[in-house]
Amino acid sequence: MPESSANLPSPEDVFRVRGGEPLRGTVHLSGAKNSALKLMAASLLCEGEVDLSYIPRIGDVPVMADVLRGLGVEVELDLAREHGRFRAVDEPSWHAPADAVTRIRASISCLGPLVGRTGRARLALPGGDRIGARSIDLHLQGLAAMGATIIQRTEEVEVIAKELTGAMITLDFPSVGATENLVMAATRARGTTVLDNAAREPEIQDLCRMLVAMGATIEGIGSPTLEIEGVDGLGSVTWETCPDRIEAGTYAVAAALTGGDVVIERVRPADLTMPLIKLRAAGVVVDEGADSLRVKAGDLQAVDVVTLPYPGFPTDLQPQMMVLLTRAMGTSRCTENVFESRFSFVAELARMGADVEIDGHHAWIRGPVRMHGTTLSGLDVRAGAAGTLAGLVADGETIVRDVHHVDRGYADFIPRLQSLGADVERVSDADA
Repeated sequence: MPESSANLPSPEDVFRVRGGEPLRGTVHLSGAKNSALKLMAASLLCEGEVDLSYIPRIGDVPVMADVLRGLGVEVELDLAREHGRFRAVDEPSWHAPADAVTRIRASISCLGPLVGRTGRARLALPGGDRIGARSIDLHLQGLAAMGATIIQRTEEVEVIAKELTGAMITLDFPSVGATENLVMAATRARGTTVLDNAAREPEIQDLCRMLVAMGATIEGIGSPTLEIEGVDGLGSVTWETCPDRIEAGTYAVAAALTGGDVVIERVRPADLTMPLIKLRAAGVVVDEGADSLRVKAGDLQAVDVVTLPYPGFPTDLQPQMMVLLTRAMGTSRCTENVFESRFSFVAELARMGADVEIDGHHAWIRGPVRMHGTTLSGLDVRAGAAGTLAGLVADGETIVRDVHHVDRGYADFIPRLQSLGADVERVSDADA
């Protein structure tokens, strides 16, 4: 299979957005960013081949592939076909390449499988979005409870364990990353690990189910308590990455925001229960199919949104929802309980005319307001998407910069919006 980046666009580009067009048509979802990267990391545990489909065409995937190559994994990646094969038959390296690791937060998900497979791991502290502190303390505390020795340095962490042993672990917070790392490590530990207050996100369920298909024994998938019985080895698997619920929610908001009518295909509505509740409460018309959603505009009304770990409202949809609420009648409140810097993008939105007041981890959004185009920065993956959506309903032209963040989380974002009738284009910064 040929290596291909599917012509990933230049990170130096900008989005040019002109408002006024309602979105109409059908969009087919990619695999979930927050699942695909972790499934790739899980290939470190496999004594065979992991064959993945629906790998999204996003910027983080080639970076994760570079991390895995640096650890000795054979990677064949064809993003044009959303497909990849990963082989780590021989013992992988335990020292990950710092230049790739520091580029994406998801690289930390190599920690658990490396310790489980090789008994040792050394990783530079990972990079990613600047949306608040995301300590790896819970990851390290869990591994220490399983018998690992932790050596922390200024810019890296090293974990050593001649043999991991099962343990009773209770997370202080249902951390997605810690849950993933500890589950992967526990699949190769001696004995049984019980992980309480585990995160329950659909992407974690996807990872656990793939591990089971590889030969792991995991009970309680989808619940706050996971029980993992260690096994001697994990074998080959062919797996489809689950649909991206955040991508689905973003297009749902875009349809409602612009007064459109959009069908979203390859989606699991059950993964979006709380966002759909809030969209309907805000006056959006949502029809659910077995694996699809039809989203139509309605008379938008104020609604309160509180972000919480799954099954609560996802923090990754909060910026997009806030844009929608600028068009709703009345005063809405958003409460952010996951990332303390998630409101950083509000200053950009305010420059477009949004009436938003911040008080700690609460934001009051008064609407409806008429927004005007401006030049703004996409400070992170979701802020960049939200800024683009705001441009779809703003008067005049909006330029979104720093779109390399958006490229990390959304496959074919501009072409898909264009297919729905949006007046958007990707241009070089010099042409903006």
